[in-house]
Amino acid sequence: MKLKNKKVFVSGGAGVIGRELVSLLIKEGATVWVGDLKKRPDSFPGSVIYRQGDLNTLTRNEVEKFSPEIFFHLAATFERSEESYGFWKENYEHNLKLSHHLMSMLKDEKSLKSVVFASSYLIYDSSLYLKETPWLKPCRLSEDTAVSPRNLTGAAKLMHEVELKFLETFFGEHCRFIMARIFRGYGKGSRDIISRWVRDLLSHKPIYLYGKEGQFDYIYAKDSAEGLMRLALCEEASGVYNLGTGQSRKVSEVADLLKKFFPEAVVVEKEDKILYEASEADMTKTKAVLNWSPSIKLEESIPSIITYEQKQMERSLERDQLPSGILITSLSKKVPLIKALRKAAGKCFNAYVLWGADSDAHCIGRNFVDCFWEMPLLENLTIEDLINFCQSHGIRYIIPTRDAELVYLSRHKQLLEEHEVFVMVSSPKSVHLCLDKWALYENLVSKEVLVPDTMLNLDDGSWGFYVVKERFGAGSQSLSVKVDRETAKQKANALRAPLFQQYIQGKEFSADVYVDCQGKTKGVVLRYRDYVVGGESQMTTTFSDESLEQKVSDLVESLGLYGHLVVQGIIQEDEKVFFIEVNARFGGASTLSLCAGLDSFYWFFIESMGGDIKEIPFIREAQPQRLLRYPKDSISTISESLQCSTVLQS
Repeated sequence: MKLKNKKVFVSGGAGVIGRELVSLLIKEGATVWVGDLKKRPDSFPGSVIYRQGDLNTLTRNEVEKFSPEIFFHLAATFERSEESYGFWKENYEHNLKLSHHLMSMLKDEKSLKSVVFASSYLIYDSSLYLKETPWLKPCRLSEDTAVSPRNLTGAAKLMHEVELKFLETFFGEHCRFIMARIFRGYGKGSRDIISRWVRDLLSHKPIYLYGKEGQFDYIYAKDSAEGLMRLALCEEASGVYNLGTGQSRKVSEVADLLKKFFPEAVVVEKEDKILYEASEADMTKTKAVLNWSPSIKLEESIPSIITYEQKQMERSLERDQLPSGILITSLSKKVPLIKALRKAAGKCFNAYVLWGADSDAHCIGRNFVDCFWEMPLLENLTIEDLINFCQSHGIRYIIPTRDAELVYLSRHKQLLEEHEVFVMVSSPKSVHLCLDKWALYENLVSKEVLVPDTMLNLDDGSWGFYVVKERFGAGSQSLSVKVDRETAKQKANALRAPLFQQYIQGKEFSADVYVDCQGKTKGVVLRYRDYVVGGESQMTTTFSDESLEQKVSDLVESLGLYGHLVVQGIIQEDEKVFFIEVNARFGGASTLSLCAGLDSFYWFFIESMGGDIKEIPFIREAQPQRLLRYPKDSISTISESLQCSTVLQS
């Protein structure tokens, strides 16, 4: 078969045509990579590589990793013929900008042999097929018909056609560029008039008939998918092709067909000052090249659509339609973390609301989130109150940023998940092990992991220099480094539960790690702690060391951790590595590792939604990167700075 083992990338593959196309490609033996904003469809087999999120964030590294031979560009946004004012921005982001970005990432890919773009008949001059009175017969549109886009969607489609023709002048020798102008598409779960009417009729609502004399060339998604696939495989195919049935049907015919399946349907004819459309595809060129034409009629497809919509109505989809709520606890002034979460959320969700919570109602971070919660202290917050708050405000994801919250949230993690609230936190046992440095020391020593000698009582040993820290919680609290014995004793008097470690000379490093829900390491990014203040890196630089990365991976997996973690250690001149601490949460300078490819928040969202991140590659930035942490001023008008709403704990 022509598609056997060929690598195929499908943008918008979870859409109406996309699902049909992916099914055909799988049957033909292709290796399929799908990108879409929507969740992975249940119908997709495990062999489909799935990238959920905004494809405007697709990177060249991801493209090179897969090396597609065929690219089907289906991803797009659209409204009805009369587009709303709000569509101005949406069209730019998910039509114009997206199409340009995807080809920018793909155009230099040497493996690419075919690009198939799902264009639209809305490109054609609408004055040829629209008028104020009903038509006697439809206007037949051929690939040579004059173009004058009907709306923003049509203009965006035409713009990308022009871009592809431009690229063809440079890459045409080894890659074919095909533009399929699809006519009035419809299918399972679509937003077209047929699916909308079916949904209304299943809900026992009347359907409203406007311009019943209008004539449209309705093409079923399965036929569109087959046509696109055939165009990709036909070596003679290049340029523009129509994709329709070649025979238009009146709107009144569609209503009459539906009444056969819904005898009690109430059809309300509406008088409105609309233009009558009468268009159909001239399929001469497409038939000649493919020796094929769409064959599925409305009479055959409508029963399938009814069955599909019935099944969809049996499922509760309301929650999936709401903006996803994300809550950052102990918000403080963690602005880089807020920005990192926004970037990850933008890759996953059509809409989301970023919440910040802190007991300090005046914390800096509240000015950078969408909504703010003056959160009670944990000792005053019952888990029932937290669950109620999350459910009342649509919060489904929680990112803890303080050690005390790790204990609280890990203890209630299972209960929260039962209420569909997901927390990036490890198990109580693992959290306790990381927060109790003495317990961690004993655990690592038992596994023969190299760690600095540690003791609870200063009289138990004698070293040249000491590190003194609190036994529980963050290591940066009241930290004293490289002090003599007498000073160590004095520093210990100011601590609640002092712990003493032997001072080890060497280069400090941190390792940011993401461990998936199966307990397996997804990725490790190492960084030197070049300049440290109060235990936190103010300047940090990434580096690579496969041997050390494996040691870090083995360490965190042995501790049964989950989510984003930070491991700290020392590398000596003789390359001995001592592990010092493991923090079971996102760190202050961990944003550098996100930029280096450790997409922790994105992976967390995907896993929480039931996705499998094994098929999402960890693509490490090849060049070292450096992070400098410094204060920054933010200036805005008063009205802008007060846009963040405050929700008070009752």
